[in-house]
Amino acid sequence: LWRCLRTAEFVGTAIFLCIALGSSFKWPLEQPSVLQISLAFGLTVTTMVQIFGHISGAHINPAVTLAFFVGNQISIVRFVFYMILQVMGALAGAGIIYAVTPGEVRSTLFVNQVHKDVTSGEAFMVEIILTFSVVMCIFSVTDKRRRENRSYAALSIGLAVTMAHLVGIYYTGCSINPARSFAPAVILGKFDPFHWIYWMGPFIGAIVASVVYNYVLCPQRLSREERLAIFKGFFAPENNLQQTPGNRADSRWNSEHSSQVLLKNSSLSVIVFPGPL
Repeated sequence: LWRCLRTAEFVGTAIFLCIALGSSFKWPLEQPSVLQISLAFGLTVTTMVQIFGHISGAHINPAVTLAFFVGNQISIVRFVFYMILQVMGALAGAGIIYAVTPGEVRSTLFVNQVHKDVTSGEAFMVEIILTFSVVMCIFSVTDKRRRENRSYAALSIGLAVTMAHLVGIYYTGCSINPARSFAPAVILGKFDPFHWIYWMGPFIGAIVASVVYNYVLCPQRLSREERLAIFKGFFAPENNLQQTPGNRADSRWNSEHSSQVLLKNSSLSVIVFPGPL
């Protein structure tokens, strides 16, 4: 299981950076537009979520992983490993597209930069707002407690990322993903003086979104013991929680009986369940 999770997050992030950054290159015969770049980022996210969502959750973004950790939906171990794998995957993806592209085309590698007429405070706020919007969408469309069909989740998330880029590119190049900003900067050895914005902005936006959704708008009905079990990575075998096909996650959130089984079962096993996106 761990091998699958590691592979999914690493490969998913690498493919995302490789394709998304490649869409921004300025070829002699065709200059990319903001719409083209925004759609490339959004559609690539949609594709990665569709491919890897059922395996690892397809976070492919340290800010998203932080949001799910703050929301008490993944363990501390998974949080740390995902963050590392996402950064490594981003470096691999950016390195690959840089290596296979002609020098005059790959020169900028779409490194995030704050627009000259935008202050650091304004750029910081833009990154917070855009990340907040995307993460709120992720929580909403992947919430296992929702009764309606969630088959549109991947497309919804991709459209949210597209929306963010349609606005954010003009201000900061649109990060909303620290790994996406870090990798090109490392490959080129070119760090913007305000590079911290591309970490702190998405992280704060993700934390605020997690708190608002998971503790204010749609709080989870979990006891302190259950929250601690999730934090540590302890959870009852999934078969104990499955009631009907395709409804395993709903029973985890809504069935008080299953919660009691979780707490009283003396044979708790250490596992990392796929969980939400």
